[in-house]
Amino acid sequence: MDRKNLWNTYDEAHLQELEGVTGRYLTCLDLGKTERECVRITKELAQKAGYRDMKDLIERREPVKAGDKVYMDYAEKAVVLFQAGSEPLVNGMNILGAHIDSPRIDIKQNPLYEDAQMAYLDTHYYGGIKKYQWVAMPLALHGVVIKKDGTKVDIVIGEREDEPALAITDLLPHLAYEQMEKKADKFLDAEKMDLLIGNRPVKGEEKEAVKAQILQILDETYGIEEGDFLSAELEVVPAGRARVCGLDRSMVMAYGQDDRVCAFTSLLAMLSEKEVKRTSCCILIDKEEIGSVGASGMTSKFFENTVAEYLSLCGQYDELTLRRTLSKSKMLSSDVSAAFDPMFEEAFEKKNAAYLAHGPVFNKYTGKGGKGGSNDANAEYMAELRAVMERNNVQFQTAELGRVDLGGGGTIAYIMAAYGMEVIDSGVAVLSMHAPWEIASKADIYEAVRAYEAFLKAEF
Repeated sequence: MDRKNLWNTYDEAHLQELEGVTGRYLTCLDLGKTERECVRITKELAQKAGYRDMKDLIERREPVKAGDKVYMDYAEKAVVLFQAGSEPLVNGMNILGAHIDSPRIDIKQNPLYEDAQMAYLDTHYYGGIKKYQWVAMPLALHGVVIKKDGTKVDIVIGEREDEPALAITDLLPHLAYEQMEKKADKFLDAEKMDLLIGNRPVKGEEKEAVKAQILQILDETYGIEEGDFLSAELEVVPAGRARVCGLDRSMVMAYGQDDRVCAFTSLLAMLSEKEVKRTSCCILIDKEEIGSVGASGMTSKFFENTVAEYLSLCGQYDELTLRRTLSKSKMLSSDVSAAFDPMFEEAFEKKNAAYLAHGPVFNKYTGKGGKGGSNDANAEYMAELRAVMERNNVQFQTAELGRVDLGGGGTIAYIMAAYGMEVIDSGVAVLSMHAPWEIASKADIYEAVRAYEAFLKAEF
């Protein structure tokens, strides 16, 4: 397959569009560092684009007709958008699906303590991280606290320049001889990755005076007490804004691009659609990094229930129509792929690796070893997608996730394929995946939006 660097194919008009798309993308990354924040910005952008809340339509028993745009969210952690096509839903939908959770560090339910006159929050990491990458760097705290009376308090600490940063400490090299002999996964004990949040004691206190100072700050600033941690969801993420990367300004460096580089490009494509024959759908889902479990994950009935509600609003619901709609749908499981890194070329097989600035990546299969846990898309579906991309002058590439038997991974593709629909993984190639700061090409981000737009309007 002939690989072309996308930068050599764009004219000035394309380059202007590219900068506009990546500018919007950078803003979305800054506003969406947690799944709740991603759902919030998605709903705001959707409403500006004319989308209405399905819950309101259900309550008013207002029908949906061709051209209408609606969305449904679950507990501010997952969201589905629909644009009604002119064809009956029983013919299937064109679905983009991405996850909006990212590897991070979570705060435990009983977290606050003092040791050696320093105050800490106890943590539990989330998803596949290299623990040593998260120490000795500026961190921010994002999330919500729900008080006993149901009041929700939004928390963001450490993002603005006038706010304090937080940190997980590391051992100085002078005392780390034993530590340096450990394997990378044992280099840092997860129970020692606690978040340092204070060192100043409150005057007049003799016992746990630093903790008392922190509790006083929490009460004065947010109106919360220690017991409110029991009903809180607080996430530790790298502090700071998404950045343009490279002397040539060709890349984006940011936290959470797995998988928000696919989530936000899918969203931008969905919001740009004007008119479609097959109903368009975009799923932004939670919990993929820990197995797609839970009520807001892809293994839940949230999506299936939402499609049932949507069919009802369209006046087309019955159980058989629901099953036919799902089975005849086509889906891109929009998830990132590992970009070839010449610094670690031994981990890749060059002929079947993804390269920066060569377009969105189609992964026919993922899985581990002998394709374990993989979806493995049909050849007929891949052929259809090749034709769609060619008709719309979209450049794409194909890849595997590293060398056979070396590693591998999974996505939500196999879960959706259980309905009998055609599904393939398609996303943006990323360097330093799962690190606190990940790198993607601006050209791939722009081309991914174009690919997703072409897919949504395709008449399969």
